[in-house]
Amino acid sequence: MGLWQRFSMIFKAKASQALDRAEDPRQTLDYSYERQLEMLTKVRRGVADVATSRKRLEMQITQLTTQQTKLTDQAQKAIDVGREDLAREALSRKSGLTGQITDLQAQHEQLQGEEEKLTRASQQLQAKVDSFRTRKETIKATYSAAEAQTKINEAFSGISTEMGDVGQAVQRAEDKTAAMQARAGAIDELLASGALDEPGALGRGDDISRELEQMSSQSDVESELAALKSKSPTQGQLGAGAGEDQPVLDAAEQTDPQKNTE
Repeated sequence: MGLWQRFSMIFKAKASQALDRAEDPRQTLDYSYERQLEMLTKVRRGVADVATSRKRLEMQITQLTTQQTKLTDQAQKAIDVGREDLAREALSRKSGLTGQITDLQAQHEQLQGEEEKLTRASQQLQAKVDSFRTRKETIKATYSAAEAQTKINEAFSGISTEMGDVGQAVQRAEDKTAAMQARAGAIDELLASGALDEPGALGRGDDISRELEQMSSQSDVESELAALKSKSPTQGQLGAGAGEDQPVLDAAEQTDPQKNTE
């Protein structure tokens, strides 16, 4: 197989595949139905033409038959007046007309047979066209229903392009909404923490806050230390011993005033 033949075969295959995808069976059926109607119209026109020709022959035969009758009458009158020569001429013409009538009758029979044949063909073709029209409408209705069902299934399953675009648009809207909500929440947190206040006010606020925190911390330390002392047994004994030694010291001071003076 040559290169050109392969190229031609590939091109025909691709073209056929593209035409199959682009072809709508409903349009094809309508086109076929129109072609059949055109054929039926041509057959009917042919029947009408044959019938017209047959009718024309019948008129010619009638006209020639009338002339024959007239020539017969003329021959009889010529015999009556003793003009045998005229009678012979009239009968001779009548004989020529008889041959023409015979030929026309043969043609008439042929046309009549052709007309009957075309009439039967027209009736058969009419029946086929009617049957095809019924089948065509049934196929079109079935195809339309299947096409609608396919579109519905694609819409539900998200296969169709339109539904895919809608889904992407919804996803983008949800992403933007989430981003805006996150940004609003971050700004609220910054406002609550004072990070967005003026620099001077922010510094003063930090100093006061630190001082208050230190005071609170010292107060907490003292309170906790006092609580620990109250719970410690050593601190209790030290307190009791200090109470007992105080009178002894006072007595010693009283017995030895000189030492106290010194």
